[in-house]
Amino acid sequence: MKPELEQTKALTFDLFGTVLDLGGSLTPYIADFLREHGSDKNPSEFWQQLRYRQRIEQYQDALVELGHSGYLETVEKAFSYVCRLNGLDPERSAIKQWMESWKMLSPFPEVVEGLDRLKSRFKLVALSNGNPWFLDHLVKNRIKYDFDDVLSVELAGVFKPHPGVYRRAARELDMEVGELIMVSANSFDVMGARTCGLRGAYVNRYSLPFEDTNPRYFPDVTVANFTELADVLLD
Repeated sequence: MKPELEQTKALTFDLFGTVLDLGGSLTPYIADFLREHGSDKNPSEFWQQLRYRQRIEQYQDALVELGHSGYLETVEKAFSYVCRLNGLDPERSAIKQWMESWKMLSPFPEVVEGLDRLKSRFKLVALSNGNPWFLDHLVKNRIKYDFDDVLSVELAGVFKPHPGVYRRAARELDMEVGELIMVSANSFDVMGARTCGLRGAYVNRYSLPFEDTNPRYFPDVTVANFTELADVLLD
């Protein structure tokens, strides 16, 4: 392990896109929705548009300061927007019905084994943008893993990468920020954590470039999956 990581006591894990395979889980439901509404839009392209728009919704949620709405609320707004972007005007009931597919998210295949290995040395904590009840469902029924703690950004009242999220997590865990590693497949998440003094592990599942930022906010570790993450952190 790198010397700067030796004081690590806990790993905080992003869930959406890091632990949970969003695209793999949701694209079949998107395909069904598009077919039912007579659209020939490519489901994978629709998913990419949806994911991009959802992040805009999350940033707006924080910046406009009208009150934190919640993760699933931003998903629903983004889905409605992308439907209209593609010439669709579904009934609100159809959108609500599609939203049920988010309850069926599945983890990437190597996640649980990787977590089991990491648990031998670190406290494992889910730190997610998700609504608390939704996280409870996903952890218990979909990931099926006993994290040491599950923290929602609702504790801070704002989405990641707002610094308040990472600082509140350290406070909840009664640890110094430098004793935590933020593990995420979202580079903005790792960068946000690094700006607050956490260490960062970038799980680059999608072969994407990291944020164009000051090098001091680069990840300490970059890996492709949880198998590699365990190999590096337990070395």
